[in-house]
Amino acid sequence: MYDIVTLGEAMLRFTPPDYQRLEQATSFEVNVSGSELNTSWGTARLGLHTTWVSRLVDNPMGRMIASKAREMGVDASHVQWTPKGRVGLYYCEMGASTRASRVYYDRKGSATSQMKPGTVDWAAILDGARVFHVSGITPALSADCRVVTEEAIRAAKLAGCLVSFDMNYRSRLWSPTEARDCIEALLPRVDILLTTSDDTSIVFGVEGEPADIAGKFVDEYGLKVAVLTIREAPSVLRGKWSSVAVTDDGQIYASHAKIDLELIDRVGSGDAYDAGFLYGFLTGDVPKAVRYGDAMSAIKHSVPGDHSWITLEEVEAHVEGLRTKIVR
Repeated sequence: MYDIVTLGEAMLRFTPPDYQRLEQATSFEVNVSGSELNTSWGTARLGLHTTWVSRLVDNPMGRMIASKAREMGVDASHVQWTPKGRVGLYYCEMGASTRASRVYYDRKGSATSQMKPGTVDWAAILDGARVFHVSGITPALSADCRVVTEEAIRAAKLAGCLVSFDMNYRSRLWSPTEARDCIEALLPRVDILLTTSDDTSIVFGVEGEPADIAGKFVDEYGLKVAVLTIREAPSVLRGKWSSVAVTDDGQIYASHAKIDLELIDRVGSGDAYDAGFLYGFLTGDVPKAVRYGDAMSAIKHSVPGDHSWITLEEVEAHVEGLRTKIVR
């Protein structure tokens, strides 16, 4: 039985070294990436029994992704394998000074986007599971992926499993109207919504204070808790992070203070928050979830690549008090 079950695509990330532009690069750093897999890595690193459901091509790229998942402690036994197709790619050009970072996707027609309804034994995978987690990226990949997402969420509810959903809007995958139509149909079965004020504004046209936005979603869709992460970017390499959660009994739990960040790599920081929040939620309560989500994301900003190379001890130390001096 799993603590966390996730569903989503993984890609290979290509990043030019030393802040180079893509046009000038002669080599790339290669990492594995994918929103739900990033969250899976985080929860597994924190000690939760986690499995990731996806579809990969049986070639060196697909095997690299599965191996990385297993290396991080994620059960990859429910990955579907196909002899043909492709693994999605994306290129991440790291910014500096006044030049923002940029992401370029090459994922159309990926193996995961061609997952078919009725091919995953969700009842068996979710039996005894505590949380099913997916993001808005997965149903955006294809019409079939939308149906697979709906199947998984229905099965999770039948299994008595909490459903966690990160809105994760991607404008290159679908329009705000398409996203809203899909997400509105999913939210009545969602227990934990994780999102940002940017995504709720773009997709739902909701504006206001973060706690008010979260409360509106709780009331309208019957959620147990809605969480907004607040991300400020005073410069390309500096940021501020905070979050707020509103529960179905009207309680508001916010970060104690904004966290000042020196950015090494912001990609995957929201997924890291999801991991920390879910860990805190399952091992404590919503206030703990907010604290652990904030800590997990803050540390992730210091780590190159999408992976949460973070230990539970580091998260707990961050929660207890920020430490900036060298640890010997």
